[in-house]
Amino acid sequence: MLKLTIRAALIASLCITGLVSAGTQASINCPLANQPFSLDMPLSDAFRNETAKQLIHQYAPNLGHGLTASFGGGDLPESFANIMSPRLLLSFEGISLEPKQLAALERQLQEIPVTQVDRTQRCQRYDNDRPTLPEDLSGTAVLVFQKITGFRDEPSVQAAATALRTLAKRHGWKIVFSEQGGVFNPQDLARFDTLIWNNVSGDALTLEQRQAFKDYLSHGGGFVGIHGSGGDPVYFWDWYADDVIGARFIGHPADPQFQMATVKVENHHPVLSAGLPDNWSMNEEWYSFRASQKKTETSVVADKYVVASLDESTYSPKGFGGQDLSMGDHPIAWAQCLAKGRVFYTAIGHLAENYTEPNSARLLENGILWSLNQDQTSCQQSLQIDQ
Repeated sequence: MLKLTIRAALIASLCITGLVSAGTQASINCPLANQPFSLDMPLSDAFRNETAKQLIHQYAPNLGHGLTASFGGGDLPESFANIMSPRLLLSFEGISLEPKQLAALERQLQEIPVTQVDRTQRCQRYDNDRPTLPEDLSGTAVLVFQKITGFRDEPSVQAAATALRTLAKRHGWKIVFSEQGGVFNPQDLARFDTLIWNNVSGDALTLEQRQAFKDYLSHGGGFVGIHGSGGDPVYFWDWYADDVIGARFIGHPADPQFQMATVKVENHHPVLSAGLPDNWSMNEEWYSFRASQKKTETSVVADKYVVASLDESTYSPKGFGGQDLSMGDHPIAWAQCLAKGRVFYTAIGHLAENYTEPNSARLLENGILWSLNQDQTSCQQSLQIDQ
């Protein structure tokens, strides 16, 4: 019934927007094609333009050297350059420019004309390719999206995929995996009960695909984000970071990167916390967050139903260069409502073994089950239930 409701709403939106019904569009309407050169654009786009690259290096000759040293020198891998901006890299490497210098650099960057070559290069990481979906997606159908244009940790992606296949078999779900952004269109999304983003890093959707995603959630679809899907150091789609994930990643421990810590269940929910102990210890790369840019509250937890949090006294939240990553209230998995849609995110999932660790695996399973809305209640009603 829920999938039929979503399908009807998305088909209606399809008629209004006039999106194509099949095949591949001739051109890609990528979000950043016409963006002026700036300190806040993707670093990869800035450095592909030789004029912009040389200008930045006039002000910061060694920019990038500190980060690339960890990759054996040479150029910064594009996977990282896609999820960083020149401004962020300046901060990351401790290069301090005077406010007047930053303003002058920004002004000069914006004076560089955006050419057709620039637009073509910026759009290369997007696609309009619609995958061929199975004819039979009756019953419960789950789409696992894993198009990654940023940082890709292959062991965690594959371990998550294996775990999701196991869950699909256990629960009798139809499951489809796709690395094609073209699947984000009203007709295809309407065939699925929930979307799972498997460690998706980097900007992946065109403007039309973004709108299809928004419409899907607003009409009652589900979303589950896993670990890296909320872990980019900079985002170029504010709605995704601020509304879907609902928080901004600020870092993870550096020395050591992986640490044992205690996870605590914060709210006892009949689905989201089912089968979980009050607390457990596990080894992981622990993310820290700040409140989303659109929120006036400084607390990340202000508008979320926190399922699990970290006890910061049980590990050392120190990032690169001694960055203090402590949060006080430190959510690690949460749920929230986005219009009629159900959104669940877990920051656990860098280490492949954590997809079979009993409690973190159960937490992920619970989040998916809740996103499927099998009890046919509104999201708001569901999150008022607290036993």
